[in-house]
Amino acid sequence: MPDQFSDRETVLEVAFPGRPREFVPVTDSPFLIGRGSETGNHLQLDDRRISRRCAAIVTLETGYKLQDLGHRQGIFVNGEKVDRRDLRDGDVINFGLEDGCEITFHTPRTSAPASGTSTTRRTATIESMLTRLGSIPSIAAVMPASGLSKLNLLLEATSLLHSQLPLDSVLGTMLDHAISITNADRGLLLEPDAGGNLKLRLARGSKGDNLPTDTISPSQTALRQAIDRQAGVITGDLNLAALDLKSAESIVVQNLRSIVAIPLYAMPRANSDESIVLSRGQLLGALYLDSRRPAAFSDIDRQILDALGVEAASILDNARLVEQERERQRLEQELTIARDIQQALLPRGLNDFPHLAVTGVQYPCHEVGGDYFDVFPLSDDRTAFLIADVSGKGLGAALLTTMLQGALSGMTLGTDPVRVFNHINKFLCEHSSVGRCATVFFAILDRDGTLDFISAGHPSPLLLRRGQVSDLYTEGSLPVGLLAQAEFTATRVKLEPDDTLLLFSDGIIEAEDPGRELFGFDRLHQILSGWQDESLESVRTIVFDSVNAFSRGAAQSDDMTLLVVRYRMPG
Repeated sequence: MPDQFSDRETVLEVAFPGRPREFVPVTDSPFLIGRGSETGNHLQLDDRRISRRCAAIVTLETGYKLQDLGHRQGIFVNGEKVDRRDLRDGDVINFGLEDGCEITFHTPRTSAPASGTSTTRRTATIESMLTRLGSIPSIAAVMPASGLSKLNLLLEATSLLHSQLPLDSVLGTMLDHAISITNADRGLLLEPDAGGNLKLRLARGSKGDNLPTDTISPSQTALRQAIDRQAGVITGDLNLAALDLKSAESIVVQNLRSIVAIPLYAMPRANSDESIVLSRGQLLGALYLDSRRPAAFSDIDRQILDALGVEAASILDNARLVEQERERQRLEQELTIARDIQQALLPRGLNDFPHLAVTGVQYPCHEVGGDYFDVFPLSDDRTAFLIADVSGKGLGAALLTTMLQGALSGMTLGTDPVRVFNHINKFLCEHSSVGRCATVFFAILDRDGTLDFISAGHPSPLLLRRGQVSDLYTEGSLPVGLLAQAEFTATRVKLEPDDTLLLFSDGIIEAEDPGRELFGFDRLHQILSGWQDESLESVRTIVFDSVNAFSRGAAQSDDMTLLVVRYRMPG
């Protein structure tokens, strides 16, 4: 680390080939990285190959997290492509570019967010609040003893906000302190429901007692004004307030004389579409206090209330983030289970049969995929193999994939394949709420080379014969689950010894390069043309190496599945 930066700063070491290294402190959250300044980048990289909105580093209580904001080539940490990643000291970030820049992440050894003690965090928070209120000597010079007492209450509340006590206990104590600062009759904490309407979460009385939330009616006029202004409404005597506030029905009915309504906002951060950043974060709720007595609020009182609102928003925001993280972990755990089940259902250790050799592989673009392949014997002389691609991605596609696999594996019982396909098609169409269809190629290969196959909207397999490449069929067909009136039929062809069939999903031919050009059928034909007497593994390797070289690290949006089958005359 260079001398001009403190060992308590988090710094990015930026290195371009042939240029002096730069050291840039991470001063904001989110800290934006990209080309140019038009999108508010904090670190502006002079490289036309880098996206204007490239990446962000977000400061969390647990540490620092790097987020890909849509860079075309992807974001890499220590050579591994990531969508989001917790950063550690010494991590090297690059953008998938030859001769591009590298960024080394340097974090403090002693005071990183992830390792700070609760005392350190509390002290930092108090220092931040005092900065907002002004310097301590100047406060002491103008603040009466009662004001210092209120400041002490604020500091106590702040200390509790960052304690390990249950959340409702912390928030209840925070309300008690707010009531003491304002001499209010009651204090309320409101949170938005699913429809965005503020609903009571906690209500406390002036004696520290819990009040029944179903019988309390805060002034909606005051709350609405606070949210519209995005600032607190603090009125010591409602008789002197604006007409719309003092004449509000709830205020008149309850004979209220003083009101405090402070909206609580999350800290600004990247929103759901990964774009940056609103001037204020999400509305988390409101702090509301009222009394039937007039109150006198000094400037210091108002600043203390504002500071307390910021701290209350902080604890609510942290609680919300913790809940989101728990939900994310739960979903990841469920997806991991689904992925393990799906992978376990794929054929393992594909064995050659007396009349064919086979190899296959699947690369889902998400945790779980909508592609699958299978190979299973129907008798000693006949072997079935298939490849399928369910519309859509993710867990829904994976569920339908598993259903299809179970239905098609029933052919081992001797069921006519055409009847099975027509039944699956009608079943999916009758349950149109499923909203998905699937392309399938299914075939049965006899030991004498007879191949009976059914095409259901899937791209034609390629036939490799003596160095020549051709499509197995050229006629179109419908996927299963798309049209109830569709009727599927079987077609028969004869294979010659050493004929090789290459079955693939759309993810192969629709792979994109950084310029969004598709890999395409023609390119797949070209790379296989002239290849003969090669092992099946080498054919598989040729295809995926060519796709990877073409895509040059661009993120893909579809699963990639390949099944290679070679007919051989039984010895």
